[in-house]
Amino acid sequence: MPERQHPATTSTTPSSGVSVWATAQSAPASQRKHRYTPESTAHPAKMLPAVAAHAIAHYTQPGDLVIDPMCGIGTTLVEALHAGRRAVGVEYEPHWVHVARDNLTLAHDDGVGHHGEVYAGDARQLGSLLPIEYASQASLAVTSPPYGPSVHGQVITTPNKTVQKFHHRYGNALDRGNLANIGHHRLLAGFTRILTALRTFLTPGGHIAITLRPWREHSELIDLPSQILTCGQRAGLIPTERCVALLARATDTELIARGSFFQRDFIRKQRDAGLPLHLISHEDVLIFRTPA
Repeated sequence: MPERQHPATTSTTPSSGVSVWATAQSAPASQRKHRYTPESTAHPAKMLPAVAAHAIAHYTQPGDLVIDPMCGIGTTLVEALHAGRRAVGVEYEPHWVHVARDNLTLAHDDGVGHHGEVYAGDARQLGSLLPIEYASQASLAVTSPPYGPSVHGQVITTPNKTVQKFHHRYGNALDRGNLANIGHHRLLAGFTRILTALRTFLTPGGHIAITLRPWREHSELIDLPSQILTCGQRAGLIPTERCVALLARATDTELIARGSFFQRDFIRKQRDAGLPLHLISHEDVLIFRTPA
């Protein structure tokens, strides 16, 4: 199973048609060290801190407000505070609301002066969750929809040498209020509602960065990036860029994948079954802006 791939041509200029963000030069654990509580590790789909930090650096100015309507452990918010921005987020699952608030507290204990806030609730009801004073205030939204358990999770090897997967699902699977549990087509409809609601809180010409990747379900490729692009257009947003955020370390001559044990084990099993998959080395980042 090859672990290395030839790199694409790189660019970090926001105005370019295609950008490749070198966001995995250090390992994910190193990026989160000292900035996130140990409880943060259990989230099934943590955004890479460097991805959020790159978007914040390129699409905002110090003092700007950054928003994440599905903030999870608060990665977007924490990185915004450390970059000298203000931050507000919404999270549906009570446990992750608590963890995200703990991570904001950790940032303030670290000496960060700007304010961050996490509100509990369903992001589809964003207009009734966030105070009206946030209307037309955010320069940037950074978020990611729930997707594909085949690309999430952690593993542990048991004494009898079997591999057990854990921390790969969002909350209670019976909770139909959770976007991750309502089926793919309803997920897209719900995410369109969230993007539409975001327009109320973004400045005219403000940006939205959405990280996501395709995944396979019963051997069928689910092209989530293209589907979310359509969601954004239906929400009245203007697509401006389609970027690549690397999940592999870039050297002068190659990309070195940082796939977890679980991801390598999954790829190996799929190849044994005759499906020629490779380790995922990037996430798509769709950039939209609101009408001016």
